[in-house]
Amino acid sequence: MTVTEIAEAKLSPTVKRALLALVVGGMAAILDSTMVTLAIHTLVVKLDSTTDAIQWVTTGFLLAMAVAIPITGWAERRWGGKRVWLAALVLFVLASVLCGAAWNDVSLIGFRVLQGFGAGLIFPLMQTLAVRAAGGRVSSRLMAAVSMPIALGPILGPVIGGLILNWLSWRWLFLINVPVIAVGLWLAARFLPDDRTAEQTAARLDWVGLALLGPALAGILLGLSQLSEEGGIAHAGVLVPLLGGAALLAAFLAAPREIVDVRLMRKRSLGSASAVLFTAGAAMYAAMFLIPLYYQQLRGDSVLDAGLLLIPQGVGALLARFLVGKLVDRFGARAVTVAGFLLTALATVPFALAGPDTGPWWLGAVLLVRGLGLGTLLIPPMSVAYRDTDRADIPHATMNTRIVQQVGASFGTAIVAVVLQSHLSHGATTAFQAAFWWSIGITAVAVLPAVALPKR
Repeated sequence: MTVTEIAEAKLSPTVKRALLALVVGGMAAILDSTMVTLAIHTLVVKLDSTTDAIQWVTTGFLLAMAVAIPITGWAERRWGGKRVWLAALVLFVLASVLCGAAWNDVSLIGFRVLQGFGAGLIFPLMQTLAVRAAGGRVSSRLMAAVSMPIALGPILGPVIGGLILNWLSWRWLFLINVPVIAVGLWLAARFLPDDRTAEQTAARLDWVGLALLGPALAGILLGLSQLSEEGGIAHAGVLVPLLGGAALLAAFLAAPREIVDVRLMRKRSLGSASAVLFTAGAAMYAAMFLIPLYYQQLRGDSVLDAGLLLIPQGVGALLARFLVGKLVDRFGARAVTVAGFLLTALATVPFALAGPDTGPWWLGAVLLVRGLGLGTLLIPPMSVAYRDTDRADIPHATMNTRIVQQVGASFGTAIVAVVLQSHLSHGATTAFQAAFWWSIGITAVAVLPAVALPKR
């Protein structure tokens, strides 16, 4: 099958049903990871805790997710993708129930770590199983469907989180996952193909590789998450985990291990797509971190109002999902990705010029356009990432792309958080404007690796 035939391939009913199961199950994990960021102040009050302690509700989730991602390839080879997917959903929903029943900050942090481990299995498996369900034939339509939770989650999460925090207990941020995951489990059990083989029982876990890569990712992400709290990089709380993580990563790369085959990154399709996904993660999450804070801290809007004001961005991203597949088929991944980054950067400029009294209708229109740009960033690189990847290497390719995207998201968020914190002495308006300009700069720089994507 030629590249053109792959791009134009229509999804069969069987593939569509498998995608439905994956999207429903994956959406709960994505939304939960973004909703909780709005609840930090609420959790501090309700659990009689401190901001520094409650921050570990998100940090612990992130670190556990980073440790789990490298395990997914081995787990799929050992037990089969469908069985691991079902187990990951069960783990995630059990942890969600425990989070909803947490009695203090320590218990909530511990249960969030367990939840993060489940999410770390879910995210890469979602892509791997989608590609396998399609028989290894990757199209922009397939990637548009499977990446929908990843793209819409950070946009819709604050909206849903704001609604829950306004009308319900904070516990429903976690308990809402129960009915969603229940439907996802039923769909997965019914529609995901059974992919077990006789060779799977022989798969062995690369313990040395896991001992190097898991802590390496956790250290790098922990260091990045501490940047704003410590006020810069020249602090032990930042340098120690960053340097330790970098050293472990260097040791892992010096002798590539079986747990994640980084040698696949030498292939142009996967290497260029991974570079774009790193910058896309940074560009997407940098402004997504800032915009809710802008509405709440600079304009004084409530959590609910801030969530509702973000709806146009979600609408724009959703509309883009219906267009981007056709655009990639017609103009190629490179052109669509570059255009998406430029549109996202331009639509962020009004926030860099905005103050506390800027008209909400104007910003809503800007967010609609920004959502259109955001909706085009992930699908093109994901649609070409597997182009010259053997079917047996699909799990490794997925883990590579997921890891770089996660690190990119943490990197972008850390950069703008440091800028925001360092400029607060000059006033909140100045601080937010400076942080938004940095977000625009990150998005503009992201155009450079996008140029390396294949034209078609």
